[in-house]
Amino acid sequence: MSTSSLEDLPIGQRIFLDATIFVYHFFSGSTQCRRLLERCERREVFGVTSVVAFNEATHRLMTMEAVRSGLVNPGSVPRKLRQRPDLVRKVRDYIWQVQSIPTWGIEVLPVDLGCCLRAMDIRAATGLLTNDSLIVATLRAEGLTAIATADADFERVDDLQVFRPTDLGSAAPALA
Repeated sequence: MSTSSLEDLPIGQRIFLDATIFVYHFFSGSTQCRRLLERCERREVFGVTSVVAFNEATHRLMTMEAVRSGLVNPGSVPRKLRQRPDLVRKVRDYIWQVQSIPTWGIEVLPVDLGCCLRAMDIRAATGLLTNDSLIVATLRAEGLTAIATADADFERVDDLQVFRPTDLGSAAPALA
């Protein structure tokens, strides 16, 4: 495993994009994440994500919007929204945000049962949680060896090159 800055991502690289890249882009937490997505759109690098990462980004963007718009206070946001479905219907910006992801030339991969089963072995070997182990199983099935993420947990995967934004500063804890 090696870790590099998003700025070091070489032209032509095919790379898996974790949900954190989208979250930091949409909440203006990282210029590097924004530039990476622009590079994907220009086809300088080839971004790939999965329905797991896509749904994770959707969930996080929805809950963050609910807090930012004042519908709920921080802390246990999913529980609060579950108890108040009327509030879920009021958050709308996240919808256009996630709908834009595939329009940037980013390939969204399905996840099949084989990946789910392989993810169990990955969890046992690395201690990653369910979604992260599914992401590793998916990128391995695609022959990918690089991931763009703000999540340090992926650094525990030996055969994975991790590219991380280095410009998060104080935004990191708030958006994590």
